[in-house]
Amino acid sequence: MAKNKDKNDASSETNVVKASKRITLSQYGEATYEVKKSVFIGYAKPVTSPEEANEFVDEIRHKNADARHNVYAWILKKETNLQKYSDDGEPSGTAGLPVLSVLSKNDITDAVVVVTRYFGGILLGKGGLVRAYTRAAAEAVRNAIPVTMELCAIYGIEVDYKSSERILFEIRNSGRRINNLEYGANVSFEVTVPVQDAQSFCDFVYDTSMGRITPVKLDEIEAMGEDFRIEVDETEENP
Repeated sequence: MAKNKDKNDASSETNVVKASKRITLSQYGEATYEVKKSVFIGYAKPVTSPEEANEFVDEIRHKNADARHNVYAWILKKETNLQKYSDDGEPSGTAGLPVLSVLSKNDITDAVVVVTRYFGGILLGKGGLVRAYTRAAAEAVRNAIPVTMELCAIYGIEVDYKSSERILFEIRNSGRRINNLEYGANVSFEVTVPVQDAQSFCDFVYDTSMGRITPVKLDEIEAMGEDFRIEVDETEENP
């Protein structure tokens, strides 16, 4: 049975071209922030579909059923461009949008953040709510360790034994990592290259081998890069 749409929910959808890089979360993250007796608990998690994002929101709502508010936001861009947020009863613009902005301003996609608020009896005002929800969301996202994912092509290369030592040396010397190195009738191995560098890599191998070797594209994968440090406006983050 379909659930009724929360009147505070907002969503949008547009077409998007598949990018070679994206920033997402590498794990589940959680953080607690307390101000004027109100407790804000942030939860962040990588997701791959609207269904998975909504299931996580429902899970946190069930876990914190006694809380005054369970605000959330999520963004999905790997397959399609979707985003959604909810103030869950907080004044418009003070909760869902600040949580969403932690993701959007840092270009973090395929992620969901829920911030639960246990009201402490003291009103925080609009600015105080924005800062508190931003702070809890940002800390949860940091603890979920944002990382850069890069679309890469896997190339297979086969070379005779006589030429293999030089080719392997030149490829390693160029900073590329050799994978699945096998010695059979010839020497074969694989190299993973960011798609944006694919043509230059193929040209490099072709030139280095004096035209005798042409890399064969075997597959495309997403490879995890370095951790990504998120930035939050200090005027929003600190009460």
